[in-house]
Amino acid sequence: MGYRVEAVDRSAELLAGVAGEAGVTTRQADLEGGPWPYFGRAFEGIVVTNYLWRPLFPHLFSCLGDGGVLIYETFMAGNERFGKPSNPEYLLRNGELLDLLHKRFTVIAFEQGEVEKPWPAVVQRIVVRRGWPTVLPE
Repeated sequence: MGYRVEAVDRSAELLAGVAGEAGVTTRQADLEGGPWPYFGRAFEGIVVTNYLWRPLFPHLFSCLGDGGVLIYETFMAGNERFGKPSNPEYLLRNGELLDLLHKRFTVIAFEQGEVEKPWPAVVQRIVVRRGWPTVLPE
């Protein structure tokens, strides 16, 4: 859609799947065990899916530029009924993203619960914007 994207993962194999796509830059980095690769950077949008490493939250949130949008979706408590992840360390608690973000950002959307697609799971999703809400034209 014309956006410039930086895809980051510790797996070179996974990154290879998007390498060479127009507008996509890849960065192999271990976000859990290595140094944070984005100090001093600001992004207009950050998307996180199917990933939870709570110590990363402060770094991630600090990289969202003014007016920037964060879309975060991952598994939550209850997902253990459907398989992995089932370890509580990798499952959000009820309302956790909302509790964490509503005082720092403007919440655009939030939902949590069971989904059927792309596979049965229990997830939590939030969309927030850094800064004041955008007023939509009438």
